Amino acid sequence: MKQTKLRYVFLFIGIALGFWLYKKVVIDKKETTTLVSSEYGFSLSRNGISTPIYVSDNDYSGVLKIAKIFQEDIERVSDVKPDLITDKVPSNGTAVIVGTIGKSEIIDKLIADDKIDVSSIKGKWETFLIETVTNPIDGVDEALVIVGSDKRGTIYGMFDISSDIGVSPWYFWADVPVKKKENVYIARGSHTKGTPKVKYRGIFINDEAPALSGWAFENFGGFNAKFYDHVFELILRMKGNYLWPSMWGRMFYVNDPQNAVLADEYGVVMGTSHHEPLTRAHAEWQRFGKGEWNYNTNAEGLKKFWKEGMERRGNTESIITVGMRGDGDEAMSEGTATELLETIVNDQRKIIEEVTGKPASETPQIWALYKEVQDYYDKGMKVPDDVILLLCDDNWGNLRKLPELDAEPREGGYGIYYHFDYVGGPRNYKWLNTTQIERTWEQMNLAYEHGADKLWVVNVGDIKPVEFPIEFFLDYAWDPEKWNANNLPDYYTQWAEKNFGSQFAEEIAYLMSKYTKYNARRKPEMLDPSTYSLVNFNEADRVIEEYNELVIRADSLKSELPEEYHDAFYQLVQHPIVACANLNELYVAAAKNKLYAEQGRASTNKYAQKVKDLYLKDSMITKFYHEELAGGKWNHMMAQTHIGYKIWQEPRFNSMPETVEVDLDDSSDFGFVVEGSNVTFPNDSIKVAKLPEFDNINKQKYYINTFNSIKYLIKGDADWIQIEKDEKGEKGRNFISIDWSKISKNKNETTIKVGGIPVEITANKLDNSVKGFVESNGYISISAENFTKKVEPKSFHWKVVKNLGKTGSSVISLPIKEGRVALSENSPKLSYKVHFQNKGKVKIHTYFAPTINYSTREGMYFGLSFDDEKPTQVNYDSDPWIFNYNGKVPSKWGQNVGDHVKIITTELEISEAGNHTLNYYRVDEGLVLQKIIIETGESGIPESYLGPPESAYAE
Repeated sequence: MKQTKLRYVFLFIGIALGFWLYKKVVIDKKETTTLVSSEYGFSLSRNGISTPIYVSDNDYSGVLKIAKIFQEDIERVSDVKPDLITDKVPSNGTAVIVGTIGKSEIIDKLIADDKIDVSSIKGKWETFLIETVTNPIDGVDEALVIVGSDKRGTIYGMFDISSDIGVSPWYFWADVPVKKKENVYIARGSHTKGTPKVKYRGIFINDEAPALSGWAFENFGGFNAKFYDHVFELILRMKGNYLWPSMWGRMFYVNDPQNAVLADEYGVVMGTSHHEPLTRAHAEWQRFGKGEWNYNTNAEGLKKFWKEGMERRGNTESIITVGMRGDGDEAMSEGTATELLETIVNDQRKIIEEVTGKPASETPQIWALYKEVQDYYDKGMKVPDDVILLLCDDNWGNLRKLPELDAEPREGGYGIYYHFDYVGGPRNYKWLNTTQIERTWEQMNLAYEHGADKLWVVNVGDIKPVEFPIEFFLDYAWDPEKWNANNLPDYYTQWAEKNFGSQFAEEIAYLMSKYTKYNARRKPEMLDPSTYSLVNFNEADRVIEEYNELVIRADSLKSELPEEYHDAFYQLVQHPIVACANLNELYVAAAKNKLYAEQGRASTNKYAQKVKDLYLKDSMITKFYHEELAGGKWNHMMAQTHIGYKIWQEPRFNSMPETVEVDLDDSSDFGFVVEGSNVTFPNDSIKVAKLPEFDNINKQKYYINTFNSIKYLIKGDADWIQIEKDEKGEKGRNFISIDWSKISKNKNETTIKVGGIPVEITANKLDNSVKGFVESNGYISISAENFTKKVEPKSFHWKVVKNLGKTGSSVISLPIKEGRVALSENSPKLSYKVHFQNKGKVKIHTYFAPTINYSTREGMYFGLSFDDEKPTQVNYDSDPWIFNYNGKVPSKWGQNVGDHVKIITTELEISEAGNHTLNYYRVDEGLVLQKIIIETGESGIPESYLGPPESAYAE
C-alpha cells in the first residue's frame, strides 16, 4: 500500500514537473534522470520507434510540404523516420496531430469536442499552439497536437519543435550538424510563442554577384525553384514570412515560373524591391519593356508593363511595391515633381483594382521612401493611407526617418528597410559580416518604439556570410519586447548553444561578439594602410593583437569541437575572424613598409615580403572556402573582391597594396624613433627626442625603437627609469616605464641616451587627493559606460548597451517614448569624475554612433556641464544637410558612416585645476554615447582612428 502511494506521489511530481517546464523542452536520454523521464515526457522517438505524424490531406499543401520536412527533421535527430499519414489518424497508442483551424477536420473536431482550447490563437496572425492531449480520439491514448491559427502558424509550430530537438535553421546553409539522440521527448503541457509583433518579416537577396550567383548557377542552374526551395525553408525555419528575391539581372517570375508557385505553397509572401513596381523585376524592363522608363513620355507603355505583372501574379500572396524611381535604381530627374509620383501611384492602384477586381486597399502595398523619395514625402507627397509606408535606413544601418512619437496611426502602418549589405557610396560592403547586432537592436528598437511595426525587411546580400545577424533580425522582429539592453548579450550565448552545444557556447559567444565589433569598426572594404596609427597609442599593433587573440582562440576551440562541427564553425565563426585578421595585418604591414622606407629602416624589405605573404594568404583562405570546406559545397561564395578599392565601386579584381624595397641591411646607419612621433633620430633639425609624459595613475609604458645597428644601448642615470626589451614585437623595440616607488617629488625630469642622443622624460607623481579619470599628455579619455553616477528622474533610465561601439560599450537613455525633455540641472544625466592638471578652456569631443536625425523636429540635443554649472545645450545635428547619392543627409555623413562614429566638439572652461565632474544630459532620445575625450592641451590630441585608450581612474 505504501509503495502504491509512493508511486502516485512520484507520478504527481513528474506530471507537475512536466507542466512546470511550460516552455517546450527537448530531453536527451542521458538527461532524463534530472528533467523529464520517458515515463512522463511525450515521445517523438524512443527505442528505435518514432511516433507517427498525421496531417489532413485537406490542409494547405504548404502544411503538408512542411510536414514532410518535419518528418525528416525527426529522422535527422533520431535516425528513425516516423510515418506521415494523411488519410486517417493512426490508432495505435500515440500520434502527432498537425493541422490548421478551419482546414483540418481532426483539429476542428478536437475543438468541437473541447479536447483543445484554441481561443487564445483563433483568428490571430501566424500563431500556433502545441499541446499534449489525452485520449483525443478513439484508439489514441495521447497525442501531441500542433495547431495553427493559419497556414504559417501551423508551419511555425512544426519548425519550433524542429529547432528545439536540435535542427538548426542553418543545417543546409551553414552545415550545422544535427546532434543525434536515441530518445526524443517533448515536455507535456501547452506551449505557444504568441503572435508576432511585426506582421511581415523578411530578407532581400541583393548584390548577389559574383558570390551567390556563381554558387547558384553551379549548383542549381540559376535562381530557380530548386534554389528558392532552400531559401523559403530557411526563412520559415526562422519564423520569417517575406522575401524580396535576387534582382541583379534576375527575374523571379520569368527565370522559373515555378518560383512564385513554390513561394505561395510554402506560404512565403513575395515582394519586389523598392524600385520594382507591381511585381516586375527591373531586368524585365530591359528585356520586355518598350520605350523609355519615363512616365512623362511613356505612361501607356509603363502601365501596360505593370498590368502584365499584376496579371501574372494571380492570387499568390504578395505585397505590391508602388511608386517609381529612375531607371536602374537611380533617382528620377531633378525636375520630377511630387505630383507626378502621386499620379503614378494613383494609376498603379487603378491597375491593381482592375486586375484584382477589388478595392486597392484590399491588396497589401508598400511605398519605399528610399533615398530621394523621402524628400518628396517630406515636402508633402501624399501616400494613400492603406499603403505601408516603408521607411529606410541610410544603407549603413542608420535609420533616416521614423514616425513621430505622437503621429496619428495609419491604416497601412509603417515598415523598415534595413541593410547588412550595400553597393554604393561611400564604399560597397559585401564581403564579410560587419554587423553588430547591438546596433541593429538599438535602431530597430527605435523603429518599434516609434510604431514602425508592419513590415521589416533587410538587405542580406548573398545570405552568406551574414547568417548570424539575419537570424537575430528575424528573431527580434517576432518579438522586439523579448530582447533588451540587459539581456542582449545572452543572444550570442543562446545562438551558440543552439548551433554548437552548451559546452562551447560561452567561448563562441565571445568570439562572435568580438569579431563583429572589430569588423564593424571600419568595413573591410574601407581599410587601407593609413587607417590605424603606427605612431600613436601603439594603435595598429593593438588592433592586430586583438584580432590575433581571436584567431588563436578560434583555432584552439576548433581543435576541441567534434569534427562534424568543423565546417559549420569555420563558416559561422572562424572564417570572418581569420579572413579579416589577415586583411588588417596586410594593411598594417603595408603601412610599416612605407613608413620604414621613409625612416631608412633595414626592415623595410621584411615588411614588403610580409605584404606579399599576407596577400597570398588571403587568396589561400578563399581557396580553402571554395575547394575544401564542406567538400567544396560553397565554391564561389567568397569570390567577392575586397582588396584594393580606389572608389566606392568594387575593384574588378583584388590588388596587392603597393610596397617599397630599399638597399639597406642591419649594418646601415643607426636610427631610432620614440612613441608618439614619426621623426627619426639622429636628426639635423631636432637634437633632442622626447617621450610623452608619464604619471603614476595612468602608469604609461612607451616604446623607443632602434633600428639597423641595434647594438646601441639605451642608458640612463636615474634609478627610477625601467627599460624592458620587447621580446614579441618589433626588433629593437624597448619599453620605458617608471618605478614609482623610487620617486618622491611631484614632477621629475631626466634624460636617457640612445646611441648618445638624449631623450627627455618627464614623470608626474600625483598625490592621493586626485580622483576620477586623470588628465595626461593633454587629454582625458573616458568610455561612456564608466560613469561615476547616474541620475534618473521620474521614468527615465540609462542603459549600457554592452559591446556596442568601436572600443568599449555605449549608453542610451530610455524610454524612447518620452521624447524630448527640456534641459535643466535636474534632467537625466551621467556624471564622470575627472582630474585636470591645468585650468582653462577645454574641448569635449563626444563620440556617438552615427545616428541620423529621424524626426521632423529641429536638431537632436544633449547637454554638457562641469560640476554644478548650468548645462550647455549642444546640437548633435548641427551639420548642414546636403543632397547626394543617398538623398538628403548631413554634410559629414560619408565620413561618419565610414568611421562608424560621429564626433561632436564642445568648448567649455575649467576655472581651476583639480578634481571636477563632467555631466552629460539627455535632451533627445536616440543618441548613442560611446566615448568622451576631453582635450586640454594646445597641441591637440595625437591622431588615431580609435581615439586615445581610456585614461586611468583614481579612486
